[in-house]
Parts: sequence; structure tokens; C-alpha cells
Amino acid sequence: MARSSGHVSYVAATVPMAIFMTVLCLLLATDMTHAWRRPATYYLGGKDGWDPVIPMDSWTRGKTFYAGDILVFKYDGQESNLWVVNRTGYETCTPNDGAKEYDSGNDRIRLPYGMSYYIGVFYQPDCSAGLKMAVKALAPK
Repeated sequence: MARSSGHVSYVAATVPMAIFMTVLCLLLATDMTHAWRRPATYYLGGKDGWDPVIPMDSWTRGKTFYAGDILVFKYDGQESNLWVVNRTGYETCTPNDGAKEYDSGNDRIRLPYGMSYYIGVFYQPDCSAGLKMAVKALAPK
């Protein structure tokens, strides 16, 4: 008669535990990564809002943006709008084909990783006065 080994039941019990511990470690690592830095919300122009009085390119200086961060644009939607354009549109103050228009007066744009975002108002005097900005989001920390 064959004798049963306790080794088989030990292995059978430890494999599910090892899988459980691996999954738990991965979940904790993911939560720790997200807990390290939550997406930030930036109100463009601060309390003054999206306004031609504040050159937006200077407003972005010294700030580091990460993927997932949110840019909030507050302005009078009856009188103005804003566009996300390509680099040429940004440089020429002209919306390009495929540009996206926002016009609610309370627009929120979540930054994706790695893309350069060019945002501006394309009413020529305001755009030329600096009511436009270039933003690039880094990988989240």
C-alpha cells in the first residue's frame, strides 16, 4: 500500500497563498504610486481667470505639469472661447484643421502624457497679446 506524502498538500496550500501575496503586492504598489501624487487642478490665471491681462505663457513658467493634471479655464463664454491647436496654430494665432474648440466659460482639460498642448483664444488682438499657452505633461510621479 502506498504511503501518502504530506508534501503534496503543503504545495497545494502554498501555491494559492503565493498567488494571493503577489496580487496583494501589486495592488499595494499601484495604490502607493497613485497615492504619491494625485492629479493637480490648475485654475488658469489664478483668481483673475483666463484673461488677456495675464500673459498665459508667463503664468506657466515655474510650473511642472503631469499627465492627469486638470487645467480649468474660467471666462465669459458669451464673449470668448478657447481652442486646443497644433504648434502652427499656436504660433500663427489661427485654429488649424482638427483643432478643438471650448466655449462653456468653465472648461476643464485633462492633460494626457507626453503631448504638447497648445491652447489659445484666436481673437487676433487677444492671442497676439499673449492669451495662449503651451503645456507638455510629464509622466505622473
